[in-house]
Amino acid sequence: MKFFKPDAAVFIPDGMAVDDAFRRVTHLGIGAHQDDVEIMAFHGIQKCFTSKELWFGAVTSTNGAGSPRAGEYASWSDADMATLRRREQEKAAIIGNYGALVQLNYTSAEAKDAGTGRLKSDLIKILELVRPEVVYTHNPADKHDTHAAVAFTALAAMRELDPAERPTTVYGCEVWRGLDWMDDEDKVPLDVGRREALSTGLIGVYDSQVEGGKRYDLATVGRRRANAVYFQSHATDEAEQLWFAMDLTPLVRDDRLDVGHYVLGHIDKFRASVDQKIKKYWVVKR
Repeated sequence: MKFFKPDAAVFIPDGMAVDDAFRRVTHLGIGAHQDDVEIMAFHGIQKCFTSKELWFGAVTSTNGAGSPRAGEYASWSDADMATLRRREQEKAAIIGNYGALVQLNYTSAEAKDAGTGRLKSDLIKILELVRPEVVYTHNPADKHDTHAAVAFTALAAMRELDPAERPTTVYGCEVWRGLDWMDDEDKVPLDVGRREALSTGLIGVYDSQVEGGKRYDLATVGRRRANAVYFQSHATDEAEQLWFAMDLTPLVRDDRLDVGHYVLGHIDKFRASVDQKIKKYWVVKR
């Protein structure tokens, strides 16, 4: 399989033939950077980890060269960081028992330049071969520009597929913005409380980040536990750890739906709910 970037790489942890490895993937994570999939799509990783029928696949869109760095990594060049982060992602694929991994190796600027159609073309190739049942990607309200660009590009790629070949379920997941603000009836709570040791190991692989100035290991489990506790105010917890997602499936099933209107509809609903409480409880003495 050839991609636009000549240094894009395919890695199959168990050595299976590439096409066969891709075809077995049932749950696919499409992320912007190395470690995004491990953070946002752990629901799929844990689900597939020991299954004989389900396989997780990962796509990392960028090369990770522009990541922040400190400590012993402070003096590392962008090229050094890109090489290291590629190795870290491959280690995560081994630990997580992934069926396949693709690193497309775009710069962040290239990934955000949606007009070229290059990233979309690469994603279409992957999706046509894999035909996953479930896709995890970034949520379109993510505050990180590269995350948002990848999410919108992934949606555009899925819409290019024949309707019968599109995923059954598409999740837009938290990373650089939580989804706690969404109405409970709209957000999708993904139970990620199983195999905490596996999750810790996957995120811990990224030493360039954890020891390089970003404690994603602590932040990720902290958000998961906070999501679970603060999900329902009048009920006991049904899960120890939750990761929230926006259901993007309607946008993939129906090309007539406007993506912006769909996403902003959730924001409008949140605004209306806050406005309702203000009017209900803010009583001004006259």
